[in-house]
Amino acid sequence: MPLDKHGGEDKRHDRCAAFVQQSVAMHAPASPPPIDPDLLLLAYRSGIFPMADARGDPDIFWVEPRHRAILPLDSFHCSRSLAKVLRRGTFEVTCNQAFAAVIEACAGPRRDGGDTWISDRIERSYLALHHEGHAHSIECWHHGQLVGGLYGVGFDRVFCGESMFSRMPDASKVALAFLVAALRFARASLLDCQFMTPHLATMGAREIDEADYLELLRAAQASAAAGDAVGVGLAEGAALGVGEGDVDGLGLALPDGFAALLAAADGLSSSPGNFIAQAFTQTS
Repeated sequence: MPLDKHGGEDKRHDRCAAFVQQSVAMHAPASPPPIDPDLLLLAYRSGIFPMADARGDPDIFWVEPRHRAILPLDSFHCSRSLAKVLRRGTFEVTCNQAFAAVIEACAGPRRDGGDTWISDRIERSYLALHHEGHAHSIECWHHGQLVGGLYGVGFDRVFCGESMFSRMPDASKVALAFLVAALRFARASLLDCQFMTPHLATMGAREIDEADYLELLRAAQASAAAGDAVGVGLAEGAALGVGEGDVDGLGLALPDGFAALLAAADGLSSSPGNFIAQAFTQTS
């Protein structure tokens, strides 16, 4: 879930060949169709995801990195400064309230002046996946303005973070903190960040080999299919990994996990940010 996926190694891999064959770019008309949602979800379930070379590039390539960044849901690092921002309630945080605006912001110009990997075709593909309930966003608002957020793909107790953006200091960090807490309520077991960045490393992400990632991916899918109870509490009395009811094995209910997070905070007469900060700082 880096701000910039360019620079990630192994952009093309032999196991991606099957997806290349199924999604060969059309040369006419000028605007090719979005990636088929079923194909896109199959790719994620296989450990593969799409990228493009530029915003206006009609072609896509499939990526299977040999090294993968993950953020263990029980190892999120909440710094003192981030905890203060959460407690102050600097941002109003929502889920799936502005998916199109979040992905558009993530597709904006890169800070180094280069082009984005989120092409128009990729953007339309994730919008279609969102409409089918498999792509989600977390938004940070300040005085009614969207100032940060992230989006990704959820399935089978896995969430693959795609990209995040920030227009105010700490906005993307707050979005990530809320994501982790909501995923634990949703009984997720794997948060895939794709490529490691210094930003993610400071928040507890670590890099693993492809084989280890695929093992975690398969285990998460098997757990979802079996309906196993998954969850870890952030702190005593704050069971952020245990939401009410079972998560449907057909998809990761991030919005339900987010709603359960808000309900838990409200039940303790606490703001969501303060609830998360207290729980994370007790386990960091």
